[in-house]
Amino acid sequence: MFILASSSPRRKELLKKIVDDFVIIVPDIDESALPLDAKDLPGELSKEKAYAVFAKHPNDEVLACDTVVVLNGKVLGKPLNEEDAFRMLKEESGNKQIVLSGYTYLAKGKEITRTVSTEVHFNKLTDEQIWEYIKTKKPLDKAGAYGIQDDYPLIEGIVGSFDNVMGLPTEDIAIHIR
Repeated sequence: MFILASSSPRRKELLKKIVDDFVIIVPDIDESALPLDAKDLPGELSKEKAYAVFAKHPNDEVLACDTVVVLNGKVLGKPLNEEDAFRMLKEESGNKQIVLSGYTYLAKGKEITRTVSTEVHFNKLTDEQIWEYIKTKKPLDKAGAYGIQDDYPLIEGIVGSFDNVMGLPTEDIAIHIR
């Protein structure tokens, strides 16, 4: 059995592109417990998530992923509220950020942990545009307070994987999991 260790609906949809049949088991871990540099955080969190599920399902395949948004060396998590989302989007406006997704794949006798990086270049946004987007409620459950897939003109362009920015680097995973 193939297990996706995630509660993310976006990861579920993305995984369908490369794995036909899988189940979801949400790992029970404390994501705030790892005081790591931004570049190491997604890989280590994905490993914690994967092993939390694999410990109970050692005969199955487990895939876990974690994504962080890094702007000027600072990790941007999910916004606490609308004001926090505004602050984040204001900082991101007109700037380049890095989206890092770490994933861990576990199967009998196999462990793969990798981190994939994508550059995201934001459009310059007015305060009115930012508040209009926040009113949609879409940015409130996403790292960096935005979804690249949202129908809103936030992003000027990217260098790297679109799927990675959504939270699951399917192109890289497909090469390494089977």
